[in-house]
Amino acid sequence: MDRPRPFPTVAIIGLGTMGTGIAEVAARAGHEVVGIEIDDAAAQRAVAALESSTARAVQRERITKSERGDILARFRTFPDLQAAADADLVIEVVTEHFEIKREVLTALDAIVKPGAVLATGTNALSVTELASHTSRPDRVLGLHFFAPAPAMKLVEVVSTVLTSPETTDAVTELVRSFGKQPVAVGDRPGFIADGLLFGYLNQAAAMYEARYATREDIDAAMRLGCGLPMGPLALLDLIGIDTAQTVLEAMYQASRDRLHAPAPVLKQLTAAGLKGRKAGRGFYTYEAPGSATVVPDAETPAEAAGAGGGRPVRSVGVAGSGTMATGIAEVFAKAGYEVVLAARGQEKADKAVAALAKSLDRSVTKGRLGQEQRDAAVARVTAAGSLDAFADVDLAVEAVAEDLPVKQQLFATLDKVCKPGAVLATTTSSLPVVAVATATTRPRDVIGMHFFNPAPAMKLVEVVCTVLTAEDVRATVHEVCGRIRKHAVDCGDRAGFIVNALLFPYLNNAVKMVQEHYATVEDIDSAMKLGGGYPMGPFELLDVVGLDVSLAIEQVLHKEFRDPGLAPAPLLEHLVSAGCLGRKTGRGFREYARR
Repeated sequence: MDRPRPFPTVAIIGLGTMGTGIAEVAARAGHEVVGIEIDDAAAQRAVAALESSTARAVQRERITKSERGDILARFRTFPDLQAAADADLVIEVVTEHFEIKREVLTALDAIVKPGAVLATGTNALSVTELASHTSRPDRVLGLHFFAPAPAMKLVEVVSTVLTSPETTDAVTELVRSFGKQPVAVGDRPGFIADGLLFGYLNQAAAMYEARYATREDIDAAMRLGCGLPMGPLALLDLIGIDTAQTVLEAMYQASRDRLHAPAPVLKQLTAAGLKGRKAGRGFYTYEAPGSATVVPDAETPAEAAGAGGGRPVRSVGVAGSGTMATGIAEVFAKAGYEVVLAARGQEKADKAVAALAKSLDRSVTKGRLGQEQRDAAVARVTAAGSLDAFADVDLAVEAVAEDLPVKQQLFATLDKVCKPGAVLATTTSSLPVVAVATATTRPRDVIGMHFFNPAPAMKLVEVVCTVLTAEDVRATVHEVCGRIRKHAVDCGDRAGFIVNALLFPYLNNAVKMVQEHYATVEDIDSAMKLGGGYPMGPFELLDVVGLDVSLAIEQVLHKEFRDPGLAPAPLLEHLVSAGCLGRKTGRGFREYARR
């Protein structure tokens, strides 16, 4: 005998994009769905959206025509809250303003039957405070879906100190019956996913506002450097800049963390009506309001007029013998450059070249590279036991330990060895490039080329100019990046550049959530993968990067910007002190089987 379906009738208040999506989820799961919307046009759009999505499902043979008919029959729309009187669960997804939500929930409290549960779809307002305005705070909670609701698997189930365990359990079971992944969270602005996401988005907006990097470079850096589905500024446009400002204001009121104080540009764009895609213009300009198609505007970069302005580069020297140096040498060799791979001693250099050849062998095995191409690339690489072999290279790339004195000493040597006019590049991810440049007598020739690991696979290179870097050196590196098929983004010489400056505060905030016992490592990782589309959760990523490496970068960011919010979480410091450094030691935020 089948178990009775929890909450057989579900009412959805507000049939915008989110309300329509939730209505579809509930109707597909077999519930009677009452959609309440005062705007008749919005109600009609909701019905049309369900008709369209179910028609596509039939076409793709995911449901039958009969099943489609049943789904459509279960969804009815009404203009008045009174239609929710017999509902077992009511979910409001009206405008994200406290007074509007309070009025709706207070009215519903007087209409629905005594045992009904009221849920708010807020992601920024206090669920506890909203619940306190009803006569049933034990049966009020938050139910935070993610857009688009039919596709996104995550639902945050938000309990307050007043919510009964029975209510939470029943709604959690309902979410699972929808085919979604419920994550239990407490009542604080942003919950897990938005609590981490919006701080990151805010920092990206501030970076753009400071003209540190262009909107295109910021977005490309986070997509290509972190594997994110969208760049932060494009995502702000999709979410709605006014919505982001509301969420951040609520987060700041709760945390007083300056990283959550909305960047002024968000307020300015909102006040000007430039609220993102829905308005046709935000950080980008769109074909029409609601369109996803970006069109050129005054900020769109001009197309590069072909190669030019740079110095000729035929041969490249790569200093180092580790994974990054070997990967960078492979990238240049595959692109047709003559490469000198220099290490501290001939034996280390030979081992590095052997590792490079092995990597290319794997590419041949996987069908990504032909045997002739592999052999030609290996033939272009010369192993050298000293930097003296860089005498004739046009570009020298340093990829040694992330230690400033070590890099300065190496660049002082390159200064003596390399010919006049050679470009000298450091791959540092956190040290000041200018401090490396001034170790030479030719700081105009020095630039940062921050590759990402693994270098052969990752498409991004952050090009870091100091106040002394010559323009033709920048042009040279851009031309080289084009030839090696990497996407170059420009950024200034400050800690973290683009990617690490946005990524590591987000990771640090995730650690703080665990430290404060707000959520578990597993729930946070699930929330960011299922709700944010991230390829890895923050703790998976921390364990891969190495907790010691992550701590060092966070310390550099804190020292550079002096913002209390950037101070490394004590939990991270304690784990590093205990030798729990992630996968490489077998234990970090998780434990790993020893190889």
